[in-house]
Amino acid sequence: MNFTLIVCTYMRPDALLTLLQSVVTQTLYPNEILIIDGSTDTRTEKVLLENHFSNLKYFKVGEHQRGLTKQRNFGINQVEATTEVVCFLDDDVVLENNYFEALMSTYKTHPEALAVGGYITNEVLWSIASFPVKSDFYYYDGFMRSEPSRFKIRHTFGLTPDAPPGWMPSFSHGRSIGFFPPSGKTYPVEMIMGGVASYRLSVFKTLKFSNYFEGYGLYEDADFSLRVAKQGKLFVNTAAQLEHFHDVAGRPNQYKYGTMVIRNGWYVWRVKYPNPKLKAKFKWHATAFLLILVRFTNVFNTDKKQEALTESLGRIVGWWSLFFYKPLL
Repeated sequence: MNFTLIVCTYMRPDALLTLLQSVVTQTLYPNEILIIDGSTDTRTEKVLLENHFSNLKYFKVGEHQRGLTKQRNFGINQVEATTEVVCFLDDDVVLENNYFEALMSTYKTHPEALAVGGYITNEVLWSIASFPVKSDFYYYDGFMRSEPSRFKIRHTFGLTPDAPPGWMPSFSHGRSIGFFPPSGKTYPVEMIMGGVASYRLSVFKTLKFSNYFEGYGLYEDADFSLRVAKQGKLFVNTAAQLEHFHDVAGRPNQYKYGTMVIRNGWYVWRVKYPNPKLKAKFKWHATAFLLILVRFTNVFNTDKKQEALTESLGRIVGWWSLFFYKPLL
């Protein structure tokens, strides 16, 4: 299958170079690599001129096309017509050398798949499950990992997600792909991570990334994959592995991030459940409030007190704003 890799980047030339160097070592190499650069300087362009990569095409976009979703839509319009699958990667990831081979094989074993996501290995420590079950751990498919404090607190208040990982609970605030273990298996989902995603090119005949998500685009991946899931099946292949290094360059300030957590989170929830029941509404707001309190405690129990405070304030403002002006769906 012919496949294209699209990397949307912003002010991260060093991280992008590291990613591309890991692409070079792949057992299956992209037929086309499109770099969509929204940087306000020329450092990324210079790095690519100094380092040659086969099948690479570079595009510099202006201010009116800058932002993750806008750059992705721009990239889709540049894809060769012979492409069957489009892969997206964040510019701060590093691939295992069989990433694309494992990812693309999923479309052969699951020909009904419209989208397949990869798996990040360096963010969670998993181990083989031991028994008896301990409340401090989360168990899945014969593996276990530590249960984050926010989920333990939510359990206390009856706010545990009512859906498995990769699926949207009735009141949102679900478990991410990071709650799948490194089993090497492929799991059905309805949400995949945008920075390690792939889609059949045919998907983009009827769908595009939403312009609601500006700039950094928090949760744009959930929005898009939920809309794809209304048309067909999505999977995550935990054998398609990579590492994510969270380069801080190009990220929004913590206050703005906090407002996006709430407002974008509400938007994505309503994409899946446009008319939630009263109980689900109550649980969404109760969980949002509880998570604000949890984040605020980080002011006292972490070294990054300023970040915790500003993000908490952003979440509070974002939460209250929903009562006065909600995002337009």
